[in-house]
Amino acid sequence: MRKILSLLILLTILSCEGPEPRKPVKVKSGSFMKESVERNKKLLALEEEQIRMLIQQDSLREYFPTAAGSWYAYEMKNEVAEYTPKTDDLVRFTYALLTLDNDTIYSREEIGLQTYKVDKQELFPGLRNSIKLLKEGETAIFLFPSSLGYGYLGDKNKIGVNAPLKAVITIIGIERDTENKIP
Repeated sequence: MRKILSLLILLTILSCEGPEPRKPVKVKSGSFMKESVERNKKLLALEEEQIRMLIQQDSLREYFPTAAGSWYAYEMKNEVAEYTPKTDDLVRFTYALLTLDNDTIYSREEIGLQTYKVDKQELFPGLRNSIKLLKEGETAIFLFPSSLGYGYLGDKNKIGVNAPLKAVITIIGIERDTENKIP
């Protein structure tokens, strides 16, 4: 009996060590994000190379790079006007979207006349940045990598996944916000 009691006491002491935590089934290493970043860098480099080749082939226009990562060339330049849109200005404009091969995705007629309060309404990034570069009466061709267009989702209609875009934008009018007017 004494042996049984000693054995029970020994088992009780050994079983009182406390619960042992379970190890996670899956360990996250961050490799997915690293791979995604690398894939996006390669895609951007490929699209930028496509755009550079397109610019080289277009001997009729002079293209300028933008700080945002797109390129543009004037079709009609306003040499008289000096003012470009600022935050809170109301801009009336038209635009068409094309593939880099000049296939029309959305025509000016489909899109229609747009009214945009600068930096206060949603537009795709390339268009939002481009409007601020043009003066009233100017028309320019903009070339956007997909990251400045509709990105990896597309527009879920006519613009596919990771599609670089060409936009032809015309500024019809700029109505300055009261804070942007010269006294």
